[in-house]
Amino acid sequence: FGGDAVHAETARELGFYLGITGPVTYPKAYGLRNIVAQAPEERLLIETDAPFLAPQPRRGKRNEPAHVRWVAEQIARVRGATTAVIARASTENADRLFGWDD
Repeated sequence: FGGDAVHAETARELGFYLGITGPVTYPKAYGLRNIVAQAPEERLLIETDAPFLAPQPRRGKRNEPAHVRWVAEQIARVRGATTAVIARASTENADRLFGWDD
């Protein structure tokens, strides 16, 4: 997700999920972090844009799936949750979205 608050609300109303990627970790991503802080937990997904848009600790380098941990940590910080809670929620959301929990 790379939109603004209006896009996020529209996506929520339409039943979409928000895929949160490396840019949420960038120092000036205040708007995106605010959206993440307010989004329903059951609509958040953690993902990469590999090989692009690596999280801040790896910014400018090749992105890879292992880097989602930094995205999860940032989401947890802005939501006042633990990384484990955010990881579990994202996994459950992906299971539901893709029908893996059937």
